[in-house]
Amino acid sequence: MQRFDKKFGDLSLKKFFPCSHWGLGLRLATLCLVAAVSLDASAKEIKFEQVFSGKGEPGSLHFQATFTSKGAKHQMEIWRDGDQRVKRRTDDVIETYAFHNHGDSEFKMTVLDMKKRISTQIDRTNLYRIGNFTDWFDLTHGLKHPMGKYRVAKAKAPDDAPQPYKVCQWYDLTQDKRTTHICWSTQSRIPLMIQVQGGEVVWQVTSLDIKPIPANTFDIHDEGFIHNDANQDIESD
Repeated sequence: MQRFDKKFGDLSLKKFFPCSHWGLGLRLATLCLVAAVSLDASAKEIKFEQVFSGKGEPGSLHFQATFTSKGAKHQMEIWRDGDQRVKRRTDDVIETYAFHNHGDSEFKMTVLDMKKRISTQIDRTNLYRIGNFTDWFDLTHGLKHPMGKYRVAKAKAPDDAPQPYKVCQWYDLTQDKRTTHICWSTQSRIPLMIQVQGGEVVWQVTSLDIKPIPANTFDIHDEGFIHNDANQDIESD
């Protein structure tokens, strides 16, 4: 205590540890300091939605990307009309249309299987009922909110990462001891590249523009398809 006082003077604990009482001694002051550091570290933690959000996104966005699923490569094309309409085409086999009201968590979705010629309608609530926790952000931004505990931190581009389509900010998303490297575009509000631990690139944007999208892009052409109302089937169970 004497060494502590000589170094910092009479104001030491009172100035730097306002939650302590001088009479309780250095131990309580140290506990207060640990608590203050913990609170400060907690305040600096980056939340997923703070970084990966649609805030400030362009009114229209059209992009193409390649992605890997279960070891196979696929092509995806997305047309996004703000937070109201989106069309996704995967491998020219599956077309997904979703319609959304501003500020509402619900959306209506139609999925066309172009090979089997089946048109399926389903709403967000019923997707959740069958265990598919897809929200509007997932559909329109190519990135899904992690389940459970995670950590997001600013990072540098991995040494072996290919050149992204445009300038972006890299982040590391760590979960269950696995780290995913995400190259996030603050302009278009989508990941331009995603590289998993081990170096494999599982998502890469190959073209992008923000020109106005023709309204008929979101017209659903399912004439002659088998129509399946998944909402009715799920709600009747």
